[in-house]
Amino acid sequence: MANKAPQLEEALDSLEALVERMESGELTLEESLQAFEQGVKLTRECQQALTQAEQKVRILLDQDPEGEPASFENRDDV
Repeated sequence: MANKAPQLEEALDSLEALVERMESGELTLEESLQAFEQGVKLTRECQQALTQAEQKVRILLDQDPEGEPASFENRDDV
């Protein structure tokens, strides 16, 4: 699982850069279509990684029915 987070981060970074290039208006139609196709692929990869992470969380919670997800909003050590 240690590999999944960096892959997800890389895919999100690539997707963000791709969107910025497309929004710049400097791409040709063909380049825009290729960028869109790459964006769809990256989006699917991100969604798959998130789905796998969600499944793992569900499995872990099923192993410990008393366990509840922790809120990370008010943590001082972040």
